[in-house]
Amino acid sequence: MNPVLLIVIPLGFAFFIPLLGFISRKAEKFIPSLALLINIILSLSLLPSVMRKPIIVLLGGFPPPFCINLFVGPVGVIFSLIIAIVGFLVSIYAWSYIGGDGKREEKYHMLYLLLLAGATGVVLTGDIFNLFVFYEILCISSYALVAYLGEKAGVESASKYLIQGSVGSTLILIAIGLLYGQFGTLNMADIAQNINTINPLHLFIPLVLLLTGLGVEAAIFPLNAWLPDAHSSAPSTISAILSGIAIKIGIYAMARVVFTIFGAYQILLFLILLGVITLLVGELSAFSQNNIKRMLAYSSIGQMGLILLALSIGTVEGISSGLFQIFTHAFSKSLLFLAAGYMIYQAGSLKISSLEGMGKKMPLSSLAFSIGAFSLIGLPPFMGFGSKFMIIRSLLEKGNSLFTTLAGIVLVGTVIEGAYFFKVIQRLYFKETAESEGGVKEAPVGALLPMIFLVVLIISIGVYPKMITGILNSCAGELLNRLEYIKAVFGG
Repeated sequence: MNPVLLIVIPLGFAFFIPLLGFISRKAEKFIPSLALLINIILSLSLLPSVMRKPIIVLLGGFPPPFCINLFVGPVGVIFSLIIAIVGFLVSIYAWSYIGGDGKREEKYHMLYLLLLAGATGVVLTGDIFNLFVFYEILCISSYALVAYLGEKAGVESASKYLIQGSVGSTLILIAIGLLYGQFGTLNMADIAQNINTINPLHLFIPLVLLLTGLGVEAAIFPLNAWLPDAHSSAPSTISAILSGIAIKIGIYAMARVVFTIFGAYQILLFLILLGVITLLVGELSAFSQNNIKRMLAYSSIGQMGLILLALSIGTVEGISSGLFQIFTHAFSKSLLFLAAGYMIYQAGSLKISSLEGMGKKMPLSSLAFSIGAFSLIGLPPFMGFGSKFMIIRSLLEKGNSLFTTLAGIVLVGTVIEGAYFFKVIQRLYFKETAESEGGVKEAPVGALLPMIFLVVLIISIGVYPKMITGILNSCAGELLNRLEYIKAVFGG
């Protein structure tokens, strides 16, 4: 099975949608689901092979570093799987949720597939310039989808996102130019192989530019101003994809740059500090919100800080725990946005106070929201308990006072997180609105099915975390072992 299909299928289906529109507008909405279902099957079929040995795909008929290559290892396949699963479930939810005239809906589905094709390309490519190209496909699709509803708030948020994203992309492109000027290659393995031949001072500027540019999409403080506005203005399906997928691609690219390309372990303490600040800023900001989607957006910022902190521990256990938290956040936050989507629609407001009594009026959606919240907080038996436990253990295993203090900060962040999520859950179940809300209906079956599937995933992995921990250890080993990455690309 050729891994390049993981990129080609969503990309090809995106361009097939307008052609299908000449035959049936109603069939267009099913195309993203079909494409992403194929990608789930492909990712699962590739996983056993890449656990034994990475697959290197050479494009153009030349050997590396002269060709563009894909590096398909455990990290690439596991991220491709997350992208496909979340994208597939959100696309099913969109069948009933996304409305509008046929032509506008067609654009939505095209951009949706392009976003996910870009995300998949980023995690599979072994060429730093193509990483930038796929990253741009993801970003440009995101800008357009945030403004999909055509409302003033959405267009304004998309414009802010565009400006900040464009600055970030420019910094990445400048960094790539500087690296090409010094190494004469764009192949990530080739750069990694020769990184020690260059004066470290000459590498500092491209490293900083890359991390800053990628930090915008990863929503790392202080580069996260776009996220709350984008979430509160975009359709809930796009909020789910931005939180569940897009910002994870930024953090993946940061990890690939630090560990694989530069081997820059000397900046890990700085990244830990950045992660702690992002965690606390995100959680404290979420606590003060009255808008449910802004609260969830700030919660995502806090979670990205936690993930950056875990990855920056720089051990197999730390990176595994960070990747586990990526799984947790992708599934749990997607569930939260999907559950909130129809509750917001029925309440006619984004205010948290407008959700009072929804536990009785929309019991299944409210239960799904509660399970997503419990998982993010880290309560057993949900998957968030396993990932947060692993992060705390990884910090304590370092065995010094700094990392013990960091473990305490993570617990403080968890307490703040629990406070604002329980505040919402209290309103869902223990408060009633004064006026009658007889017109409120449960979400349609098509929207409930992906929520139920996410609930099953969250509980299953929570009860049996060994389902993925072995794979995550292999992923951590890939990120840490630069020599094996170089050997795999160059054939020994």
